Amino acid sequence: MVRKGWMWVRASAVVTVTLGLVFGVVVAMQAAAAPGYQHRQEYFTAPDGTRLHADVLRPVGVADDVRTPVVMTVSPYRAHLAYLSQPRLGGGVSTENLQVDMFLEAGYTYVIVDLRGFGGSNGCPDFGGPKERSDVRTAVEWAASQPWSTGRVGLNGISYEAWTGIMGLATEPAGLAAVAAFEPVVDPNSYLYMQGIAWKFSGKPVTESGVRPGNFAGFEHLLIAQTPGHWTDSDEYRANASSVDEACYRQYLANIGNHDASTEFWRDRDLVERVRGTTIPTFLGQGFVDYNTRADRVIELWNALGPGDHKAWFGQWGHRNCHEKCGTPFFDTELLAFFDKHVAQRDVTVPGPRITVGQFDGKWRGENRWPPADSRPVAMHLRDGVYTDRGFVPGTDRDVWTISQPLEQDQHFSGVSTATLNLEGAPGTTVTVELYDIAPDGQATVITRGIAPVTATANVRLLAQDWPIPAGHRIGVRVTDVIDDVWAHSPTFTRVTVTGGEVRLPLLDIVRNPDIPGGLTEGIPKWRAEKTIPLPTDLVNNAMVTVSFPPRTAG
Repeated sequence: MVRKGWMWVRASAVVTVTLGLVFGVVVAMQAAAAPGYQHRQEYFTAPDGTRLHADVLRPVGVADDVRTPVVMTVSPYRAHLAYLSQPRLGGGVSTENLQVDMFLEAGYTYVIVDLRGFGGSNGCPDFGGPKERSDVRTAVEWAASQPWSTGRVGLNGISYEAWTGIMGLATEPAGLAAVAAFEPVVDPNSYLYMQGIAWKFSGKPVTESGVRPGNFAGFEHLLIAQTPGHWTDSDEYRANASSVDEACYRQYLANIGNHDASTEFWRDRDLVERVRGTTIPTFLGQGFVDYNTRADRVIELWNALGPGDHKAWFGQWGHRNCHEKCGTPFFDTELLAFFDKHVAQRDVTVPGPRITVGQFDGKWRGENRWPPADSRPVAMHLRDGVYTDRGFVPGTDRDVWTISQPLEQDQHFSGVSTATLNLEGAPGTTVTVELYDIAPDGQATVITRGIAPVTATANVRLLAQDWPIPAGHRIGVRVTDVIDDVWAHSPTFTRVTVTGGEVRLPLLDIVRNPDIPGGLTEGIPKWRAEKTIPLPTDLVNNAMVTVSFPPRTAG
C-alpha cells in the first residue's frame, strides 16, 4: 500500500547477490531478513549537472512531515540489479553491512546515495577525486535541506563507503554532524601500491609485465559501474545505469595504473592532509589483519584529526566493521550512541574508551592514543647477506634472516615499525622486510611486513600492529625480494646485497592489563594458520643477534 508518496516495504526473506569486487567482497548468495521501512527514490543535481540517485528509507509509520536525523551512505556498490530480491517495490535496495535496521528502529532516516557513474546516477567514476568529493558534499547538503530532515547528517560505511565518509571530512558540507568510517581508503595510491610496488588483490595472477593490479582493480570497478538498472526501476534510473563514457573510462584506467604517487592525480586524492585538524566527530575503525584496506596511512589520518569527540576501534579483524565476528559485543552499542549524541543530539554518553584495541592474543584494552604514548622505537640491527630477486621462481637464496635472543620478559609490539637498509642492487629490484614472532619450538608467525624499491639506502614502512610477544619467544626479521601472494613484482633475477641496516620496533614501556571483556576474533586463528612457518633450529641459532630490549614497568 502507498502512504503519502512513500512505498511500504514489508520485512521478508531476501536473496542478495553481492557484486562488491574492487574492495575484495566476493560474489555471494546469502539469505537475510530485510527490515521494515518506507522507501522512496529521489534525484538531485550536482553543481556540474550530474544527476545523483538516492534511496530514502524511513521508519515504518513516520509521516512525511516528521523531521528525523539522517544517516547516509554514499556508495558505488548499491545498484538495484546487484541485489535481486523477492518481490520488493522499486527493485532490490541493499542494506547489507550497514546496520540500517538498527538506525531505523532508533528513529533515523537512512539515505543511500549512488556515486556518479554507479547505480542510478549518471556521470563518470572519479576514484576519490574532486568530482566524487563534490558528490558527497552535495548529497549531505541535499539531505540536510529536506523537509523530513532535522538538518543533521551522519555518514556511515565500510571500505569505499567509508572512503566517501573521509571525503565528507575533507569537504565539510553544511549539515555534516559526524562520520563513522570502517576499513576506509584514505590514500588510493597507497591502497593500490606500497611505495610504488603493486599490491595483489585476492590472489589474482597479475604481473608488472602484464595487467597491473591497479588496472585490474580499476577494470573491476568499471564493471560495477556498468551494472544495468533493475527492470522495475524508472526510465531515468535505467538510462543512467546504462550510460558509458568510453573516453572517461580509458583515462580512468590510465590514471590508476600509474604507480607514481607524485602525480597530480594521486596527490589530489590523498586525504590525510585534507582532513588534518578537522573537529567533526569521527568514529574510525581498522583491522590490523585486513589485507584489503590495510593498517597503513589510516593511522596517520587518525593522528591528523583535530580536537574533537573522536573514537576508534583498532584490532584483529579483516575487511569489516565489528558488528560481528570481532569477539566483543559492544560495537553496535557504541556506534548507535555515537550517532545519537552527535547527529540526533540526544542526551547520551558514548560508552567505551576513546580507542578500543584488540590485541593479537585475543585480549582487549582501552587507550587514549594509538600508537600509545609509551611506544618507543627499539633498534634491532640486521645481519649482512645476499638474496636473489626471483619473484615467483622458487629458490633457497631468496632471504636474509636476523633473529633476536629469547626475550627475558614479555614485550608488546604496538605501533608502526620502520626499517632502513643499505643495499646494492640493480634497478627494478625490491626489498621486503617481514617481522616474525618465533615460538620456542621454531614456529614463526608473521607480525607485519612492508616493501620498497631497492636503493642505496632503502626506507621501508611496515604495516601497523598490536601484538604481545611472550617471554621465551624471539623476534625475527626476514629480508627478501617480494612476498608472492601479497605483491606483484616482475623479477630481475639479480643479486641484492644487504650491507647493514636496522629495524625499529615500536615496543611499549608499560605493561598493559587488558580490561575490556572479549575474546578471539575470527581473524586471529585464520592468521596463525596462514602466516606461520617452521624455522630450522640451525637457522634460528646461526642468524642470532643481541638486541637491547628495555625493561618494562608494571601498569
